[in-house]
Amino acid sequence: MTRRDDHPGTPEHPAAASPPAPSAASPSAAGAPVGRSATSASPASGAPSSSSGASGGPSAAAAADPSGRARARELGVVVGRLPTGPLNAITDVEGVLVGHTTIDDGADLHTGVTAIVPEQLFSTWRLPAAVHVGNGYGKLIGSTQIDELGVLESPIVLTGTLSVYRAADALLSYVMRRRPDGLSFNCVAGETNDGYLSDIRRRPITERHVLDALEGASGGLPGEGCVGAGTGTTALGFKAGIGTSSRRLEVEGGVPVTTGALVQANFGGVLTVQGVPMPAAELIRGADGAEPPGNSCMIVVATDAPLDARRLGRLARRAIFAMGRVGASYSHGSGDYAIAFSTAPPQVPLLPDEALTPVFAAVMDAVEEALLNALFMATTTTGYQGHVSHAVPYDRLLHRLHRQRP
Repeated sequence: MTRRDDHPGTPEHPAAASPPAPSAASPSAAGAPVGRSATSASPASGAPSSSSGASGGPSAAAAADPSGRARARELGVVVGRLPTGPLNAITDVEGVLVGHTTIDDGADLHTGVTAIVPEQLFSTWRLPAAVHVGNGYGKLIGSTQIDELGVLESPIVLTGTLSVYRAADALLSYVMRRRPDGLSFNCVAGETNDGYLSDIRRRPITERHVLDALEGASGGLPGEGCVGAGTGTTALGFKAGIGTSSRRLEVEGGVPVTTGALVQANFGGVLTVQGVPMPAAELIRGADGAEPPGNSCMIVVATDAPLDARRLGRLARRAIFAMGRVGASYSHGSGDYAIAFSTAPPQVPLLPDEALTPVFAAVMDAVEEALLNALFMATTTTGYQGHVSHAVPYDRLLHRLHRQRP
């Protein structure tokens, strides 16, 4: 479920008058329908994907997307050999829900909230979990207790850097209402810096924005690209955003396992697709390829494989490794974090370490494809101080890919 707030205001910054709706050709049209809706369903950001991709350009399903954008598989970019879940999304893991609140005023504010809500949490308020820090230049509230105890005790909320503290406080309100007898809570909120396209000093995120994302979370195909916490992000020289993907496999004893990933992509480097570099300066005329300040990436991995915190830590590390496949530079200012959690019932015997190799492959592939979806589904955006972040041009990318693919 996606809530879109096109003209947000705060006590310090009252809502401005409604700007004129951008035309279809306007670079500030961010993919979702223009106009304000209190709680509107997310547009289908790419139709559910099968485990095999098309061989040509965008499919008919992709063309039907309101933004005109396509997921990686709809462009014929298929990562790995494992099949996806029916939605090719983190929500293929049963019980995992996703909600977005998008703030886009058509000018200086391009930000939002994304909430990942495992329903299994509500019965025990403890799911096995782990965090891996690729580079700690960032804010991931609640991470040290996950490290210490190996459990997740709240949904996960993502937003822009200077709003992460407000988001964590709003998440605390949500959890306290769900747990009226609780006295101590470890809420998890992460961020990436969307200050290139959004005026982050205004801190526009309110408790209502966070609660709308949490309460509106659903199990359908999440919005991708310029939605929620990805509304103002840029990665690898192009406009990026939220992306998701999943994999299905059988592990030791023929046990079926689903593993999914959701990413908030906002990091530097040179986009690389199936081993082929795609420099922004070469794909987009006039683009200088300069990286906006404040690069980061948040990765959330969900699995129904029976794993404890130590084994989930091994999955989280592979999630960070997968950033390298798409060309991440892992720069000084990039706060790169992965959170992995399991929804498996506690009574199910744990997978032995020697059975984890295919699960590692599933995580690496799902994260790689989620990162590509985050870029491929995003639309060109003009934001704060006139900064422009360009969408990946499909025609030039596919031409280069077909010509140079190893």
